[in-house]
Amino acid sequence: MSLPDTAPLGRRRFLTVSAGAALAATALPGCAASVDDSGSGGGSETLTIMSVESEMDKKTIKAAEAALGCKVKFVLYDTTKLNAMLASKTPPDVVRGLGATDTPYFAARGVMTDLDQYFAKSKALKASDLDPVNDVWRFDGKKQGAGPRYGMAKDYSQDSMFWYRTDLLEEAKLDLPSETEPLSQDEWLDMGKRLVKRRLGKVKVYGMNASGLSTFCTIMGMTASAGGSLFSQDLTSVDFSSPEALKALNWYLEYARADIGPSVSNPNPDGWDWPTYQAGRMAMAGDGYWFGGSIGGDAKLAKVSRFAPAPQLGSHRISPCFGATGYWIPKEAKKKDLAWKFFEWYFGGKPAQDRAASGWGIPTLKSLHSQMPQSQPFQKQAYKVQQQELKHFSILTFSPYAQLTALDASINKILPGAVKSKSAAGKVADQLNADMNKQLANGKKVLG
Repeated sequence: MSLPDTAPLGRRRFLTVSAGAALAATALPGCAASVDDSGSGGGSETLTIMSVESEMDKKTIKAAEAALGCKVKFVLYDTTKLNAMLASKTPPDVVRGLGATDTPYFAARGVMTDLDQYFAKSKALKASDLDPVNDVWRFDGKKQGAGPRYGMAKDYSQDSMFWYRTDLLEEAKLDLPSETEPLSQDEWLDMGKRLVKRRLGKVKVYGMNASGLSTFCTIMGMTASAGGSLFSQDLTSVDFSSPEALKALNWYLEYARADIGPSVSNPNPDGWDWPTYQAGRMAMAGDGYWFGGSIGGDAKLAKVSRFAPAPQLGSHRISPCFGATGYWIPKEAKKKDLAWKFFEWYFGGKPAQDRAASGWGIPTLKSLHSQMPQSQPFQKQAYKVQQQELKHFSILTFSPYAQLTALDASINKILPGAVKSKSAAGKVADQLNADMNKQLANGKKVLG
């Protein structure tokens, strides 16, 4: 099934199809829109970048202005604001996004610039030097990994891999995971159950965190490992009732009900894994290579931290990326050529070299892989494990008919009650199918 003409949608149609996801996004922390007009560059042009403060801080903005010879106006990323700006044809010149899940949605709506012509002429960003992960920024109307390039990742991780603390595993008298052969999901779950520590009925030390970047993506990845697909072939629906998806859903429900790690029914009060893991209150953290950037700043923790391959639910070994965070240029952007200069500087210049050496993700230029940190023993081990894992990298096509925020909102609405009531997985699957397929159908209807 191919999508209809991808010419930009009108304001009303775009807002209609985006409304569900935009509404979901307003509930997320840190999503209040903000604009900083205090660009200090000396150039007459202004480049507007929608991003987050941790990536586009004042120091980075100042460096960008010096490198590009222009002013940079920062707009805080917000899904609702972005959708409205795209619909009114007044978008930022550069937009931050998750290539793995955003590309199909925005490409299908015809609001992304085809960057093939820019890559073809660039000396800084050669297509032959692009890491395969950048293919998640491609979409041909049917699947990811083919068709035009619509963006580029700044760095990435294979997000189903995990870090563990050797001190806590040795205390529990557990063997350390293999560096080459993945655990099964059931073996990993059993380790988590044996590592959890409780006091007066409450968890003192999490055995693991298996929630990843997104619960929907976590289940999607496990389903693929079992040999199935959460999305239908034409991407118009999900089926949590298939044998493979039901197996994945059962696994997650068992994990959540065991109360051995953060879940949709009992989130981590710390907000994310790092403070919990650093404090010795989490034995295994389901985070990709990027997590090593934090570990490298704590000498004591670095001595007891190690990296492991992605656990598998079935015999179909995969190790996907659910983020591939990077940037894209809207089709209606007013400064496309200047935006591309930003791309060449940010993805191919000193910022890319600094990121590569930091350990906060795998570089997205193959020529920078050698700059990944290996000075500490834990970094050498992580680098070795990561390089072996690269051959199992897989692209899992996301649907163009709904945004991830909306599908995760369905998960967060349905699963907590199901965990508490101990509902059968089949019943939960029916609820998820009904809720998500209604969203997908609405998206399909608007696109035509």
